[in-house]
This record gives sequence, structure tokens and C-alpha cells, in this order.
Amino acid sequence: MAQHNAFYAQSGGVTAVINASACGVIETCRRHSDRIGKVYAGHNGIIGALTEDLIDVSQESDEAIAALRHTPGGAFGSCRYKLKDIESHRTQYERLIEVFKAHDIRYFFYNGGGDSADTCLKVSQLSEKMGYPLTAIHVPKTVDNDLPITDNSPGFGSVAKYIATSTREAALDIASMCATSTKVFVLEVMGRHAGWIAAAGALAGNGEGQPPHLVIFPEIPFERTKVMARVEQAVKDYGYCVIVVSEGARYADGTFLADAGNTDAFGHRQLGGVAPTLAGMVKQDLGYKYHWAVADYLQRAARHLASKTDVEQAYAVGKKAVELALAGNNAMMPAIKRISDSPYEWRIEAAPLAEVANKEKYMPRDFIREDGFGITASCRRYLSPLIQGEDFPPFENGLPMVAKLKLAKVARKLPEFTL
Repeated sequence: MAQHNAFYAQSGGVTAVINASACGVIETCRRHSDRIGKVYAGHNGIIGALTEDLIDVSQESDEAIAALRHTPGGAFGSCRYKLKDIESHRTQYERLIEVFKAHDIRYFFYNGGGDSADTCLKVSQLSEKMGYPLTAIHVPKTVDNDLPITDNSPGFGSVAKYIATSTREAALDIASMCATSTKVFVLEVMGRHAGWIAAAGALAGNGEGQPPHLVIFPEIPFERTKVMARVEQAVKDYGYCVIVVSEGARYADGTFLADAGNTDAFGHRQLGGVAPTLAGMVKQDLGYKYHWAVADYLQRAARHLASKTDVEQAYAVGKKAVELALAGNNAMMPAIKRISDSPYEWRIEAAPLAEVANKEKYMPRDFIREDGFGITASCRRYLSPLIQGEDFPPFENGLPMVAKLKLAKVARKLPEFTL
């Protein structure tokens, strides 16, 4: 069969294991060199395709590509740039096809969350309308764990492990000082609409009195009086209170506790710090001394504490994406299918992008305790396998080693394009 080139790009907020998926895509492409020639990466995601800013991955050594597996961040640059509808922004989609034609790209692998799934689907649809034979496969990734169909999203297991660990360690700090110092600690975690990461914080303890004492989910409307009463009770009972709160915590009317009043490139509300907001309520209503922390980028960049399960799944979806494309599948996503909880077993299946794009998976109500402040046993059974195993990166001079890439640019063949 004829040999054609492939394009790979990363989208949205990165994870500790997104480069493991890149490694899976690239290594699998190299194993099928009879069908796939060069692999080009988009510099800064889909923007790299639009502006013809391409990286020639074929110039990277096998060792450098293998090192992606233990490198956090987005090795080729990511972006928050959502292609709008085809009808009103057709020129952007046509530009993508022009770039792909100019560089003989017939395979399109887009690594991201729900918005990139939508982009991947639209590119597939337009290429078909324009008569250009392009195979588009979405490679799942998001720390938020909110992609539908797939049992879990690559990137989530590692952030869950980091948050559970951080919650346990910080709780020990607070417990040791609560007699004369801090009474309340608030940890803010990511999760705009879905409370999966906050739920992971609850893995830090299991049993009466073990922290965290409260988990605050976006799915459960925030009631200040009820929350403050639980905080006060925890301090009375245990001497201190540890809270894990999702950045998307909101009131019953849908208003975020910490709405900064702006929107990002995807049209999502920018959130301005729920931890200090909640800590301020504690001080005002209860008078307790507090500390708060925002995990922020640390939670999604902590490759040194990545879940082995997560690393393996991230690589597997990258590998499967190429295999699906070579088998003639189009507009699909490799999804993780859980076979059993214990022993934990899983496999990769194909999911249609039309059932993935622009859809979010929230915490099921039966995963959240009846009182709304913790997780149930079924949630614990779901979460626990995802944080299992350690996959430490190699260290040098006391610090984790990362991939060192050439990032050689591909010569442009088309006129400049303005976004």
C-alpha cells in the first residue's frame, strides 16, 4: 500500500502523561513505516497546522521519543484554540486540508479532551466533503476525567494520585500543629463542572475522622451554613478540619463561588480561586486560623508521582489510535473499557467521535455520599485502581530527567495564514 505522512498535535491543558500518548503514537507509526512515512507534529497544537508551523518528528532519535514516556508537559506545545462551526469559519478548515495536502498528510491524530474531539470530528467531516482522503482519530486526554464512553481519561489517574497523596501529607502537617496553630486547611483542585479530582482527594483517608473531613463537589450545590456547621463539628471532634474543594464549586443557582468574570479561549468561565474564598468564609463565620493551597499546575505536571496504570493507559491509547487508523477507522477515539475492579483489568475499544464531542461525564450521584461531603464505597472501588503503581522517571543529579527534542521545523510550502 502507498506510504503517506501523519500529523499529531496536543490540545488544551497538558497532563503528566500526555507525552506518553505522543510516544505511543510516534513509536507505533515508526513500526508501520511501510504505510506511514514521516510524522509531523503541530507546534502549539492545531495552531501549528493552521499556520503551517510543523515539527519534523522523524529527526528525533528513538531514545528521545522513548523519553517522552516519562516527560510531563506538552513536548510539542499545546493550545486552547477551538475551531468554530464549519459554515461560518470554513476558511480555517479548508486551510487545514491545504496544509495536509501540501505535506501529503493522510493521518490526523489529535490528543486532547472534549473540545479537541469536536475539532477532530469536524476535520474528518470536512475532508470527506472536500474529497480529501484523511483519517482522523482522537487520542483522549484530560485530568478532569469528564470524557464520555471511556471508563476514565488518561491523565486523570496521575492527578488523582498526586491529590490523594498531597491531601494525606498536608493533613498530617495540620494534625501535628492544630493544638496551638492552624485548625482548617483548604486544598483547591481542578474540576470546572465535574468533581472527579476532588473525589480523588477522599482516597487519602478511609474511616471515621480520617481526613479529608469535607469534599466539596461541583455537582452538589454549595450551602454555606451547612458547610460551616460541618467544619465546626470536625474541629470539635478531631481538633482540625481538612477540606478538598473543586474549583467549580457553585451555589444552587449555578454561580461559581469564585467566578473571576472572564472567559477563556473555549468560552469557559475563568475561575478566580475558591480556596481563599472558602477560607475567608471559615475565618468570618467561625474565627478559626486557616491555611489554603491551590494545586494548580502542580497537580497536572507531577510526573514524578504518576500512576503506573495511567502511564500504561496513556501509551496504549496512542498506540491504538494508529492501529485504528491503519485498519481503516475514521472519526473514532480509542476508549478504555473496564473489565473488572479486582483484579483490575481493562482493554481498549473504539468509540465514535460523534458520541464523544462536546459531552461531559459528571460524578454519578451514587458516587457521592448521601450528605454530599464525601465519596461512597462504589466510588472508592472505581478510583482506587486508577492510582495504582509507580512509574518513576530516571533521575540525574537529584532531579527527574526529561526528553530533549530537536523540534526541527518543516519548510513551509504555502502562503502565510492569519488566524
